[in-house]
Amino acid sequence: QPQPQPQPKGRDLFRSQRKESEGSVDCPNLEFEYGDADGHGAELAELYSYTEEPELSHNRRCFEEDFHTQVPDRRWLELDRAQQKAYIMHLLDGLEVVNRDKRLRVARAILYLAQGVFGDCDNEGDVLHWSRHNSFLLYQLGTFSAFLELLNMEIENSQACSSALRKPAISLADSTELRVLLSVMYLLVENIRVEQETDPPEWKTYRETFRMELSFPVHTEEPFALLLFMMVTKFCSGHAPHFPMKKVLLLLWKVLLFTLGGFEALQAMKVRRREELGLPPLPEDSIQVVRGMRAASPPTYAIELVEQQQQQQQQKRGHRSRRPLMKQDSLDIYNERDPFKNDEGGVDEEENDDVDSGIEGELDLMERDAMIPAMPAQRLPIERVSFPKGLPWAPKVRQKDIEHFLEASRNKFIGFTLGQDTETLIGLPRPIHESVKTLKQHKYVSISDVQIKNEEELEKCPMSLGEEEVQETPCEVLYRAMLYNLPQYMIALLKILLAAAPTSKAKTDSINILADVLPEEMPITVLQSMKLGIDVNRHKEIIVKSISALLLLLLKHFKLNHIYQFEYVSQHLVFANCIPLILKFFNQNIMSYITAKNSISVLDYPHCTVCDLPELTAESLEAGDNNQFCWRNLFSCINLLRILNKLTKWKHSRTMMLVVFKSAPILKRALKVKQAMMQLYVLKLLKVQTKYLGRQWRKSNMKTMSAIYQKVRHRMNDDWAYGNDIDARPWDFQAEECTLRANIEAFNSRRYDKPQDSEFAPVDNCLQSVLGQRLELPEDFHYSYELWLEREVFSQPIRWEELLHCQ
Repeated sequence: QPQPQPQPKGRDLFRSQRKESEGSVDCPNLEFEYGDADGHGAELAELYSYTEEPELSHNRRCFEEDFHTQVPDRRWLELDRAQQKAYIMHLLDGLEVVNRDKRLRVARAILYLAQGVFGDCDNEGDVLHWSRHNSFLLYQLGTFSAFLELLNMEIENSQACSSALRKPAISLADSTELRVLLSVMYLLVENIRVEQETDPPEWKTYRETFRMELSFPVHTEEPFALLLFMMVTKFCSGHAPHFPMKKVLLLLWKVLLFTLGGFEALQAMKVRRREELGLPPLPEDSIQVVRGMRAASPPTYAIELVEQQQQQQQQKRGHRSRRPLMKQDSLDIYNERDPFKNDEGGVDEEENDDVDSGIEGELDLMERDAMIPAMPAQRLPIERVSFPKGLPWAPKVRQKDIEHFLEASRNKFIGFTLGQDTETLIGLPRPIHESVKTLKQHKYVSISDVQIKNEEELEKCPMSLGEEEVQETPCEVLYRAMLYNLPQYMIALLKILLAAAPTSKAKTDSINILADVLPEEMPITVLQSMKLGIDVNRHKEIIVKSISALLLLLLKHFKLNHIYQFEYVSQHLVFANCIPLILKFFNQNIMSYITAKNSISVLDYPHCTVCDLPELTAESLEAGDNNQFCWRNLFSCINLLRILNKLTKWKHSRTMMLVVFKSAPILKRALKVKQAMMQLYVLKLLKVQTKYLGRQWRKSNMKTMSAIYQKVRHRMNDDWAYGNDIDARPWDFQAEECTLRANIEAFNSRRYDKPQDSEFAPVDNCLQSVLGQRLELPEDFHYSYELWLEREVFSQPIRWEELLHCQ
């Protein structure tokens, strides 16, 4: 009889369970292309929850009942353009009626038009085509402005707010009107935003007009995006719990994407701005470099088995072996070979520095390498990875780096420094001359550096430099509108992100983000419960996607517009605990999140509108789609990593927050996802903290260090790989943030707080002209003139000696 195997205990049990849950088997390369958004059909499908599906047929009924009374025996597709316009004008007139129910029926009919009159279409392509066609037609006739007025009315509808506040449970029915209005507006924005080669010339004109209308409002004081931000804060404050947050956030993201521009438009703006400032062109196009990268391979299952077996043997012996010190010649042997040649021969590195205080007694890297030949050949699927010759990024050097290098060199060889002088090299040895020359060849001056320098000059010499010329860009208009309530907007977005994160526990005081997904009658069968469960998870994923995308857009555009606008937003995100929130998000089985199947493809729009729906079974619900990964979840993960990079870059105190929150093991687990762009941003975050993690961490994580060297841009005199100056710079969080905050406040007050009576206004010092001015005095002054003279003039002693002191 075979003997039963001894079960692992304690930490070993926990570790083996975690290995199984995290899928130790090497995952395949993910064929994912990052962009501004997903495909057009997918972005439209995410607007609707599966619970809303019956409303599609309701919209169709509302349209057909009215259409057949106005245009009998005809179909919408058969009408010519003039007839279609006439019917839309008739519908827009119907929005003016007082009766709320009639208004809603007309709005539903308009929504059906924007959805692509699917009742007359044969396939999904036709639905999307007519949705775009009708959206341009609706916009041309003023539908967006009409719906904006209705949206303002609904936001101010105190009766709906108080009704929702009194209810113990809020459902779809509480937000019906808002959902219809927001859906129409989203379809107009998304259909007009997306460009296609077959678009007629007049559509391009409408697109630009619509973009200008959303960016620079004519009738109102503030841009449309601000109204949506106010809806978000009102929802989070608890005054309007019935607001359909998913639709609001999706619309807000698409409005920002449309008005500010996507990542490629941003890159073009950056190139143009550098030309205007007279800066040299960018060394490479970062978008293209990232697209050309290939993912590195995570550790293989075979090596993890070796590690488990070794630990079980140690457990049996009743003691843990101590890690032997590596000799220098061993390190040299290691360095002679390419660490990536045997990429799979690495260790599952996160085990030695787990979040719960680290586990001792692991095998050394060299010991593992020595043990590999003992394994049977067929059990070692070692994959050789080929990398392009040379590094992907050109190295960069800041002016500050050159100054620091020269300061250290002068102190060493001469004994004194010359401040910021980088030209005088007298007394320095020849190798230092060569070093300075190389550093200057790779010197990079960013737009932010120029903006900070200009700001310092404007603060020093406000009179001589005069007024600053500020370009009225969509980004500038948005920042000016957001400025005074920006902290509340950031806190509200992070509150919703926290509620939607898969790692969040349900708390009684957390906000309810499921108001626009829960049906009026809760499910009674297992199948209905499964469908609702998928719908709720999908709903949360879409919220995370929209918040991560819009925060990244704001940060990138504000940074290009002005560095202190970016710093203002990022500082409020840091103060609102954005850094631990993102780390908490990644402290999960990230592979499971990225490969989640929270979608029912047969219920997705537009498929569900033109195809007969099959009977749903538990098996079909569990199967989900056939995709290798979930596009929106991978997109969200990359966005959150990029936001974390933006917040911590060049900020010592925030980098130390990453170290204090023990982010290294969390981030390294994310490296298991074989997608080059995601790995790049994880490695960037690991690179900034390696010098604070200690020599032992670096020694046992050589695979990660090699990946950083291969993929992340190099700063020439950055000692990230070997520096140990943990105590060299004290972690003075408050001082660093306070200095930054003072600079931000000075910028905001100078540019946006312009008092009428400025202290720099010219003063008239001529006695005759001052006495000759006519002043308009109030009527009652004539009656109390003598009393005023007595009190203010005669009774006040004249101190002539003070004039002498003033000289």
